[in-house]
Amino acid sequence: MNIELYIFFLVTTVMLILVPGPAAITVATQGASHHTKITFITILGVATADALFFILSATGIASLIVASSFVFSIIKWFGVAYLLFLGASAIFSKAGAIKIAAKNTEISPVKAFTQGLIVQLANPKALLYFSALLPQFVDPNEPVVFQMLIMGLTCILADLLVYSLFGRMGEQLAKKQVKPWVINIINKVAGITLITTGIKMATLEAVK
Repeated sequence: MNIELYIFFLVTTVMLILVPGPAAITVATQGASHHTKITFITILGVATADALFFILSATGIASLIVASSFVFSIIKWFGVAYLLFLGASAIFSKAGAIKIAAKNTEISPVKAFTQGLIVQLANPKALLYFSALLPQFVDPNEPVVFQMLIMGLTCILADLLVYSLFGRMGEQLAKKQVKPWVINIINKVAGITLITTGIKMATLEAVK
């Protein structure tokens, strides 16, 4: 695989993950409320969702889904509804999208993994990224399977590293014992961000 093309792919992928989204908010919440093991399990859930999207892209199935307006609409509106729900919960409920707690609360590893998995699977923009953007980095003159394998492993590693950073940020935020009014502002900002993301997703069109 061309090294320059790979570096461009790596930088692009990391930058996209660094943009705060539903998965980042979820991981930061877990980092603030639970111990490191639970947070990492949540990150594994997010990475697993991306791995599934990558497999779909590698086999060409993702392109077929995006090309089908009916199937794409189902995925899109499920994601929109879920994000709007999370956003509204963050703004109007005491159990907002970002919960800052100095003490650990009980949550099973299965629930933590499932939460990370569902949050990322409910994001149609992730499907669009893997189906529309990844092919741009494939060199048709080189072995395609090898290139896809390298990019897939890179995506998973980037997920683990960057989302671990978000988890660490949430943990540090909890240790500082932030004032309740600050938590309230953070929750409202998170809620507005999630709702805005959901609205933007509603405007996405299937790739023609």
